[in-house]
Amino acid sequence: MAEANFEETIKKLETIANELEKGDLNLDESVTKFEEGMKLSKTCNDILENAEKRISILIKKDDEVMEENFNVE
Repeated sequence: MAEANFEETIKKLETIANELEKGDLNLDESVTKFEEGMKLSKTCNDILENAEKRISILIKKDDEVMEENFNVE
C-alpha cells in the first residue's frame, strides 16, 4: 500500500463529513462512514506528526551546522 498523502486523505475526510452532514444516510451507513472518518483523521494526525518530526532548521554557527527543532510561535 502506498504511503498516505495528506491532501488526498483530507479530501476523503471532507467528503465523508459532507455525506454525514446531509443526513441522507441510514444509521448503519452513518456509523460506517463515521468509523472511516475516524481512521482517516488518525491517518492525517500521524502524517502531521511525522512531518513535524522531520521539520528542522539548520543553523550555521561557528562553522558548525547545528540542527534545532522547528518551533511554531
